[in-house]
Amino acid sequence: MAHDLVVAAASAAATSFFLLHVLPKLPKFPQLPSPHADLDERSTTSSAGGGASAYETKKAVEEYLMFHYGAAEDILPYKTGPHSALDFMSRCALLCERHCEALQDFTGDSVDPTTAIDMGCAVGRGTFELSRGFQRVLGVDFSQHFIDAAERMQKEGQLPYSYVLEGDIRRTAVAAIPEDIIRHRCQFTVGDACAVPETWGPVDCVLAANLLCRLPDPKKFLDRCRTLIKPGGILVLVSPYSWLAGWTSKEKWLGGYLRADDQQPQFTRNTIIDYLTKSVGNTVEHGVGEEGDEVQGDFELIESGVEMPFLIREHARKFQWGCSEGMVFKRRKAHSK
Repeated sequence: MAHDLVVAAASAAATSFFLLHVLPKLPKFPQLPSPHADLDERSTTSSAGGGASAYETKKAVEEYLMFHYGAAEDILPYKTGPHSALDFMSRCALLCERHCEALQDFTGDSVDPTTAIDMGCAVGRGTFELSRGFQRVLGVDFSQHFIDAAERMQKEGQLPYSYVLEGDIRRTAVAAIPEDIIRHRCQFTVGDACAVPETWGPVDCVLAANLLCRLPDPKKFLDRCRTLIKPGGILVLVSPYSWLAGWTSKEKWLGGYLRADDQQPQFTRNTIIDYLTKSVGNTVEHGVGEEGDEVQGDFELIESGVEMPFLIREHARKFQWGCSEGMVFKRRKAHSK
């Protein structure tokens, strides 16, 4: 017993000596950063992937507030540069307005309000721009941070933010909704484009701007659009086809790969056109033609190849310039038999 007490006392003394005299003299190793420490500092223009969490940061919200609402001279303060890439969301909304039949009905016969969904709305500029033509517009995004910002914009009409000039040097600005926008026409909600509730719709227009290649399963979204959109309504897809495994597993890519059977390139635009305009997944009752006639799909392509450049500012001398393709599909109306 006495021996055990002596050993215990010696051990305690040794530990105390180590803590007081040895440990303070050991060289200190630099603290390793958290694997997520750079998340708030990573620009949304990074091609590193990162998945949906990349948009749940203050930096992402501020970059998108500038992308959607920034003054032209703040976004691109140079005489040279891609000025045609400014006002991206306004141009997306105009593409919708140009092709939506419901907005061309001036007979006064329709009693239903014109409706649109801005899927992947981010901080809401596209939703507000759509409200110029559509009487009810729903903005949907997977990011809670984006929806919080959009709802504040709707409630207050403006939102202060800051943007990077260089390094840690920042400048403040105020995102503001144009005064002629009727804000109460808009509503925002967090939602998943790959799991749209069956209770939504049908609507006259769905806009998906720079969304498709950021979805984990883009075909689920396209399939839902077959019933989400009214017969005669339109689906407006605007995408740069920037497929990244961090967002979409490769087996879910709609293009950007070599086909296994013949090693020929499969481009996204061709996949989308075939998937929406051919008979696969057809939900519309069409008249029966002669034997051997091909059954048409749920949509017809009414415009494609529309150049839709965009510009996202990272700091005063670094930007992401892209040129998405705009395509417009109209949901077919049922044929009489």
